[in-house]
Amino acid sequence: MMDVIQTGLKGLLRLKPKVFHDERGYFLETFNLANFAKATGIDAPFVQSNESVSRKGVLRGLHLQASPYGQAKLVRVSAGSVLDICLDIRPGSATFGNHYSARLDATDREMLYIPEGMAHGFVALEDHTVFSYMCSNYYTPQAERTILWNDPALGIEWGIADPIVNAKDRAGSLLADRCWEK
Repeated sequence: MMDVIQTGLKGLLRLKPKVFHDERGYFLETFNLANFAKATGIDAPFVQSNESVSRKGVLRGLHLQASPYGQAKLVRVSAGSVLDICLDIRPGSATFGNHYSARLDATDREMLYIPEGMAHGFVALEDHTVFSYMCSNYYTPQAERTILWNDPALGIEWGIADPIVNAKDRAGSLLADRCWEK
């Protein structure tokens, strides 16, 4: 029960779930494997679910897991809003080095399916933003990589002048360093 919208990056899908509203509030199905597979053609065996809470201006990313521990992700916002960024780092991809940005919020409940081989990050646009994501592979600390969020080669417009970025993300690698291959 969702609309699937293709983006300019192969395999990166914007998903609009059916939300049922009435006088009590709303209901939506955030994930159903059979319905997801039918709508997208992807049999996504998610094995881990994560959630973060961020205050306005917090920037997280651009994160990925190096092969063979790569992860596809299904991401959504259940409170607040984010500017979400997906960066194509798949070898041989026609869109290598290109990124896709989308505003995700708790009002429209849209989700992104991010295929393996993309770096991912977001900036919280509101206080108490709750960001949830399911992963197709377990988190593996030694496979964690970070691409510098403000690498000039990426041309990403984060829409914020002075984000709150932790030390790990400030020390990310440039795209040209190809940190995921090391």
